[in-house]
Amino acid sequence: MSANPLSGIKVLDLSRVLAGPWCTQLLADLGAEVIKIEKPGAGDDTRHWGPPWHEHEGERVAAYFLAANRGKKSVALDFAQPEGADILRQMAVNADVLVENFRVGGLEKYGLDVASLRKANPRLVCCSITGFGQDGPYADRAGYDYIIQAMGGMMSVTGLPDEVENGGPLKVGVAIADIFTGMYAANAIQAALIERERTGEGAHVDMALLDTQLAVLANQASNALVSGRDPQRLGNGHPNIVPYQPFQASDQPLVIAVGNDRQFARLAKLCGHPEWAEDERFVTNAARVANREVCIAKVGAVIADHPAEHWMAKLLEAGIPAGPINTISQALADPQAVHRGAAQRRGAGALGEVPMVGSPVRLDGKRADAALPPPALGEHSDEVLSDYVDAEALAALKAKGVAG
Repeated sequence: MSANPLSGIKVLDLSRVLAGPWCTQLLADLGAEVIKIEKPGAGDDTRHWGPPWHEHEGERVAAYFLAANRGKKSVALDFAQPEGADILRQMAVNADVLVENFRVGGLEKYGLDVASLRKANPRLVCCSITGFGQDGPYADRAGYDYIIQAMGGMMSVTGLPDEVENGGPLKVGVAIADIFTGMYAANAIQAALIERERTGEGAHVDMALLDTQLAVLANQASNALVSGRDPQRLGNGHPNIVPYQPFQASDQPLVIAVGNDRQFARLAKLCGHPEWAEDERFVTNAARVANREVCIAKVGAVIADHPAEHWMAKLLEAGIPAGPINTISQALADPQAVHRGAAQRRGAGALGEVPMVGSPVRLDGKRADAALPPPALGEHSDEVLSDYVDAEALAALKAKGVAG
């Protein structure tokens, strides 16, 4: 199988910040040609969300932007002006996919709403990403990841219990609602493209951050629906499995993740207490969950007697999942991450060689990594727009600020 299965698919990316760009970056990794439409002089908001900054020969861009925009061509085009909207409509006629994250109805005033674009190009797959979806009582609200994590229940199960010092709800350390929405959107777009092969018709994909956040509550949402009770914050503990959390060794913490009763029996033996596996309080996972504090205290007291390296060797030998709590730099430098080529320095565009984390996707052993690095603002304007206007007209558009 080719590492570029979406080769030949043209995507217009009108999105900004993270959910939309994350979606189109994944499509670019899979081989699609992604044309990122940005406002001249400003561009995607995240270009300016620094420090830290990546700088190269007078070009400066925030590290945040680099994380979600590899593989794209940047065209600076102001479609708030009629000439810019005209060109964008022409581009949409030649495109397979359009991704946007404007507020509901926000593109109508430019004549670039989904209905108008699909009328001109019935094969176009349009994906609208919003905070709350295209309908419902909150449809006209702006949606940001932090707000969605709060409203969508994620923060209620993230952090330490209220009764613990410095307890309370916490957001996840990355914009998890945005990232998952981008991934679901890319998946839905590809499904729509497959369906188009059968019907000849495109589709309108309606992706909402809140819908996605609720979906990725996963077992926690199921716990609430089945039990009728809201899951509580357990810090680093697991609501359904014990022991499954960090333990403090004599020098540093490590995570031990016991997934079944057989693994617990091996852990008990490793700790010098095989009798734990026969104790009615610990013999099954359900019993260990019911006696969580006693079980964790017993295991924790033993782990504290030796350094993490001692335990890591024994746990892995016994087939018990365990790992250190790495910083991000340590994680990227881990031998397995290095072997798999996670951290990269690639590109020779206007931003020079750019540090980035590559795509995790592999197809028949080949990495699905986009060929292009993240672009400078308007780096590909001339290349792309020359298909729609001649040199004289393009110069006039630049002079008027329609193109950059």
